[in-house]
This record gives sequence, structure tokens and C-alpha cells, in this order.
Amino acid sequence: MKIFKLPQPKEADIQRNVFLWAQMLCREHPELELLNASLNGVRLTIGQAKKVKKSGMRKGYPDLFLPVARGGYHGLYIELKRKKGGKVSESQLWWLERLELQGYYTTIARGFNETVAVILRYLKGEIKSC
Repeated sequence: MKIFKLPQPKEADIQRNVFLWAQMLCREHPELELLNASLNGVRLTIGQAKKVKKSGMRKGYPDLFLPVARGGYHGLYIELKRKKGGKVSESQLWWLERLELQGYYTTIARGFNETVAVILRYLKGEIKSC
């Protein structure tokens, strides 16, 4: 009997599902209305890429941002990766380190479940700065 492996969801699919989840929980956690995305992972034509770069889009900027203060942090930044196989780039690490120095909670979350768990823990104040 052959066992088939299901393909890993793409980051864009995970991100879309995170926003659908956030919409469903907005009554319980109204702060989720502030959750936003950088859209750095969107595939662009060369012309579009040049235009957005001139407009301020920066390589490696985190995928998700929740501008809500909790636990001594100014907000939450998440670099979203696939559960298996997603590699974190040097520019992504650079952003996460710099944002953390500015008082934001930053993390790398792999897959949908880990991402929503981090968001909920953050909103509940379970993640605290030292």
C-alpha cells in the first residue's frame, strides 16, 4: 500500500487562513481588526517590484504585524513560514532583531496552528518582556 504525503500549504495560503481566523475571532478579540500584512511574499513582475521598492517596501520585513501593546511590548511581529521547509533569510533575521530592540515582540511561526497560538498567547498577555 502506497502512502501519499499531503503537500505543505504555501505561506500565502497559511497567511490567508490566519486572516480568516482573525475575522472569526474579532468579537472575542477586537484587537484582531488591527492585524495586518506586509505582502512581501506576493510574487510581482519586475516592473511592479521596482515600483514597490521605490515606494518603501523593504526586503525581509516581517509578514504579520499586530500593533497592540501587551506584556511590556509595543506590538507583535511574526515572520510566517511553512511548517516544513520554510527557510528564514538573513534580511528577515535582521528585521526581527532590530524590531525587538525597539520594544516589539518578534517571532518566527511555522504553520497555521503555531501562528494563531502565538497571537492568542500575546493577546492574553502570556508573553511578557523582561
